[in-house]
Amino acid sequence: MKSKQPDSVAIQPIAYEQTYPLRHSVLWPDKPLDYVKVDNDSDGYHFGAFVDKQLVAVISLFVDGSTARFRKFATDPAFQHRGIGTMLLTHVINESCRLGAASLWCDARLDAADFYRRFAMQTVSEVFYKGPIPYAKFSLTL
Repeated sequence: MKSKQPDSVAIQPIAYEQTYPLRHSVLWPDKPLDYVKVDNDSDGYHFGAFVDKQLVAVISLFVDGSTARFRKFATDPAFQHRGIGTMLLTHVINESCRLGAASLWCDARLDAADFYRRFAMQTVSEVFYKGPIPYAKFSLTL
């Protein structure tokens, strides 16, 4: 059963350093904090979803010409299944278009594949692994 959507969700730009705690605790809690940092974090666009001023989800967007990629998409488990991730990814899709991208892609954990398919993203690679976790590349033509 899905939880009730929060009354107020604010999506706004954040500093890349603000993404680290959620990236770490949600995606790779068993790794050191440096594991969740991306070499070019300072070149990206970073967005957070806030509920009652609490940062509950993060995503990072990197645009290279007509291609955009999002990375390190993480939502606090206490706030999952409430539509917050959907709002955040919709924001990133719109932002990618605004920045002139013609396509958007990500490396997605296979356990999240159905979520990405709801956005018409398609698998465009074979399965690969990051540690024990299976991934595939998903892409969307904008």
